[in-house]
Amino acid sequence: MTTGSASTSIQLTEAGTTVGGERFVGELPWIEDAGKIAPKNARDLSKLFFDQLQVLEEGTHEYQYARNTLIEMNQSLVRFAASRFRNRGSGDLEDIHQVGTIGLIKAIDRFDLSREVEFTSFAVPYIIGEIKRFFRDTTWAVHVPRRLQELRVELAKAQDDLAAVLDRRPTVGELAEHLGLSDEEVIEGIVASNGYTAGSLDLPNDSGDDGQAKKSGRTFADTMGDCDPAMELVEDFHSLAPLLGQLDDRERAIVEMRFGQEMTQSQIGEKLGVSQMHVSRLLARTLATLRSGMLAED
Repeated sequence: MTTGSASTSIQLTEAGTTVGGERFVGELPWIEDAGKIAPKNARDLSKLFFDQLQVLEEGTHEYQYARNTLIEMNQSLVRFAASRFRNRGSGDLEDIHQVGTIGLIKAIDRFDLSREVEFTSFAVPYIIGEIKRFFRDTTWAVHVPRRLQELRVELAKAQDDLAAVLDRRPTVGELAEHLGLSDEEVIEGIVASNGYTAGSLDLPNDSGDDGQAKKSGRTFADTMGDCDPAMELVEDFHSLAPLLGQLDDRERAIVEMRFGQEMTQSQIGEKLGVSQMHVSRLLARTLATLRSGMLAED
């Protein structure tokens, strides 16, 4: 159906509304390929889409469009987080990226604009946390639930069938549609598949040029480094940032004075006009809140 004057053409379709040649879905602009949007533009557009997501009714076409576009627009966050785990030695980068997308989806579903926290700072800890859980759960090489054993077989067959038709490796969405499952179920099955093989650290490492590592008798264990405490600290700061954003102004000020400016509780009390004992109680309560939030993300 088309309506409007000669100067403005409005066309209504099932997919959305076209106004003056520009297409909209509800109040949101139609984006043909959200995955190609630059990260800087994605940050600005995400605010617009989150604003609409909070007022749209879940399950509607407009809600699904807003949510799916946010997922596609912010894939750069997943790629950034996944690249840090490239050399962990378990699972290829594509699997890690798919697991990180689960973390992104969780962040989108839980994000609240009223917190006045950048979505980037809020989402990265969720993505990294999901990837960490992926590596932690590689103990499935010992025990894999029966339903995931069966799903692994179905996924392997579906991948072969779709690859023959598409002439390429199928995406998670294509596998989900083919099997009648959700994206999350397919990703869970892909992750579980990694548990069927477990390599020994004592195996020869033949990744060197011309097989030099193999000739020298070096194993994978010889080439593995130790955990970098500084990296763990950076990850902790990423997890802590959104939690600090949830504190009120006085709580953040106390944390900043105590740990940023290294002021004593007495000095903080003098500056705020309260007793040292009151500062001690406020600080203990605030740290307990932050600690609970950090532990919840592990």
